[in-house]
Amino acid sequence: MSMFGARRGPRGNSNTTNGRYTGPKAKFSQLLPYLSQHKKALWIAVALSVFGAGVSLAQPLLVGQVITSVQKGENLTGTAVLLVGLIIVAGVASGFQYYVLTKTGEGVVLGARRHLAARLLRLPIAEYDLRRTGDLVSRVGSDTTLLRAVLTQGLIDAVGGALIFVGSIVVMAVLDPVLLIATLLVILVAVSAIVFTARQIRHATTKAQERVGAMAAAVERALSAIRTIRAARAEQREAEAISEQARLAYDQGVKIARISSSIAPIAGIAMNGAFIVVLGVGGFRVASGATTVANLVTFVLLLFLMVRPLGQAFGAYSSVQSALGALARITEVLEIPTESEATEKVISSGRHAVNDTAIKFENVVFKYAAPVSEENPEPSEPATVLDNVSFEIKRGTRVAIVGPSGAGKSTILSLIERFYEPNSGFIFLDGQPVHAISRDELRSQIGYVEQDAPVLAGSIRENLLIGSPDATDEALIDVLEKVNLTEVLQRDPQGLGAPVGESGIMLSGGERQRLAIARTLLSAPPILLLDESTSSLDGLNEQRMREAIDAVAVNRTLIVIAHRLSTVVDSDQIIVIDHGKVVGSGTHSELVKTTPLYKELAKHQLLV
Repeated sequence: MSMFGARRGPRGNSNTTNGRYTGPKAKFSQLLPYLSQHKKALWIAVALSVFGAGVSLAQPLLVGQVITSVQKGENLTGTAVLLVGLIIVAGVASGFQYYVLTKTGEGVVLGARRHLAARLLRLPIAEYDLRRTGDLVSRVGSDTTLLRAVLTQGLIDAVGGALIFVGSIVVMAVLDPVLLIATLLVILVAVSAIVFTARQIRHATTKAQERVGAMAAAVERALSAIRTIRAARAEQREAEAISEQARLAYDQGVKIARISSSIAPIAGIAMNGAFIVVLGVGGFRVASGATTVANLVTFVLLLFLMVRPLGQAFGAYSSVQSALGALARITEVLEIPTESEATEKVISSGRHAVNDTAIKFENVVFKYAAPVSEENPEPSEPATVLDNVSFEIKRGTRVAIVGPSGAGKSTILSLIERFYEPNSGFIFLDGQPVHAISRDELRSQIGYVEQDAPVLAGSIRENLLIGSPDATDEALIDVLEKVNLTEVLQRDPQGLGAPVGESGIMLSGGERQRLAIARTLLSAPPILLLDESTSSLDGLNEQRMREAIDAVAVNRTLIVIAHRLSTVVDSDQIIVIDHGKVVGSGTHSELVKTTPLYKELAKHQLLV
């Protein structure tokens, strides 16, 4: 069986540079799937861009015609009206095109965020152990925003701009080839300098987004423990830590600004240089009779017309480079195999029990992945958490897992839930290896209450419906009564709609624990896993909780992790874990006689 070991790249390879994970480099082709979802809008934008290009090219020619008409004393009314009409039409088309592109850009960001968020919720649990939550949140928010710039800052305009550029050159070549050659030489030098400068933007943007992610992680770290920080009077230290991350992000942003700021002056110099060349050379050619004033004015207008799409092309190139820098961080997450994709073999049906065993561990060895950081770029060998653990749990029995803190008790439940895969050995559910059962089917058979009893921001109803979305309000109230939590409904007029606050802060520790247990009891699965589920309860509520668990545990397999042996002494089986090994298994009376560690634990709790 596989194991998420040392930190890996998206395809399982270590990929670090100077202690930092670099991830894959994005290519322009990877942007196309995001754009292809909006083909209709993009074609409209392209059509408007092409139409705008044609209208723009016609304007200098009409100006030249006006000048010629003035020189000949001809009527200007028709030409002037047509010129004004073209200017108005071009403005309206440009405004509509901008709206279409902006709306499409928002659609691209929406699609990227949905895709990325869905992926984040399906990554292997080991990936969350190795990554900082704030950095992952930054990829959904900050990084995806940069994809919008691909559309709103010139990529589609570059299509029409290319037509204007080519059309301008063709007309300019007809008007005065000599003047065109002189102009192109100036522009060619500027283009070379701009392309060289813009190529540095992608790398700088990736670094900037990493810094923003680190800052978001620092903020998330502080806010998630704000009460601890206040109690320790550590606000200033945390603020300084966040400030340092913000400064690093600022420095990288300034670097991008420095690179980008050189593009505008180069383009401006090229424009002014080309304009001076055209006026100087063109004026000389008019004086010599090689060309006319009308042709020179038309040529100058075409020059201005040609330079604008050239600037758009530079802007589009810079925007794409920035987007590719952000896309590299998005791609890093998207290329990590999800839990289901990492499964080598899945059998989603036909599972049946071959004996009366509900859960069986057979020589299971497990090690947590070693994280990689700037301070520790090379992962150390992870310590063994479970070492050749073997035990068997009969169906319909009540089993307790006890032992000192850090012995590996909670890890056993995580492996049953397939949050992780063992390095070696096998785990069986109803006689079948758990890796041969789809995780969705496996987890539908198991109710799991975590040690920290997490409560999600929202209402009591929303928390209860997480695992049982179709449950009625009557069923919700009934399960709350079973865990002695109806007083929470009574103290708020909103009842089941009462908010619980961020991480359930408006509830006491015991209430959060009982709400988590109620959420699990609501679905009443065949197997219940309770990790220290009564640790935050007082004596009265613990007794009521035990009665509720006793009621729902009938004909079900119940596995409980407990430090209070008084809550599990009547279990059918007690498994004793110490330093990742099973050191005893049996009933309370048997273990007191055969297992020194258990006897010592029982003595300290006055049970012997």
